[in-house]
Amino acid sequence: MATLRKRGRRWHVQVRRKGRASVTRSFHSKSEALLWAREQEFEADKGQPQVHKTLRGMTVADIVSRYRDKVVPGKRGADRETLTLNAFLRHPLARVALSDVTASMVSAYCAARLRSVKPGTLNRELDILRHAFTVARRSWDVPLATNAFVDVTRPKNGAPRERRLLGDERGRLQAACAQCRNPYIWYLVELAVETAMRRGELLNARWTDVSVETRTIRIPVTKNGYARTIPLSGTAVLLLRDLRGLRSPSERLLPITENTAKMAWKRVVKRAGLVDLRFHDLRHEAISSFNLCLRAARAVAAG
Repeated sequence: MATLRKRGRRWHVQVRRKGRASVTRSFHSKSEALLWAREQEFEADKGQPQVHKTLRGMTVADIVSRYRDKVVPGKRGADRETLTLNAFLRHPLARVALSDVTASMVSAYCAARLRSVKPGTLNRELDILRHAFTVARRSWDVPLATNAFVDVTRPKNGAPRERRLLGDERGRLQAACAQCRNPYIWYLVELAVETAMRRGELLNARWTDVSVETRTIRIPVTKNGYARTIPLSGTAVLLLRDLRGLRSPSERLLPITENTAKMAWKRVVKRAGLVDLRFHDLRHEAISSFNLCLRAARAVAAG
């Protein structure tokens, strides 16, 4: 189908065909625009049956499964993305033929998902699925005319969390950690509050990244992909010195797996009787404390 519009002194024409990327061009005269449009439609119609046959023989799951197996293993969040894609593959939308999938179907999927997950979670899922279809179009020569996961309207993310440790919650958290049979859980939580490092960063940190002399720790791989060096507080330095006494043959500061840390955190929070506290909230707690100390220092310096 050709769409013709006049913009100023030029004629703008767009030709669209299902299973084929749209093409556009501008002309000085309407006759030239119409002639070009008919030529494009003719060329599109010649290849249309084969394109439609290809898309009809593939499903959304074919793209998602290939992306999970070929692309995701090379990504930092491979385990999490694999779980997300495996869950999606169990949804009826995954069994829809590529020739039939539409943005309205994706919208219906989103509406159903929002009944069980938050907007931020859904948007992260859409980011993964959108990239899977982009890779299929650009790198795998799948003749998709559009990316249905791009065309869908995304929900707005909710307000950012502002959970802080209030009253005696810090003490209750420390007491609960002290009861853990695994001594590294205590240090994991305390270092999170003292350094504002993410759980994954702490679990991947190595002794070679620590400099007690300069009171810094280098994080070679961060969430945004860039390395950074952060200063260590006096308490953090003491924690690391104590931790060195527990040092195992591992090169890592905390020789525990991510799953062990997650399960231990759930037990600690339950034991401490803390409501709606996530490990990532400790990062917010640390940053808020840093900001308070910084403002106090500036106030003192200002006299």
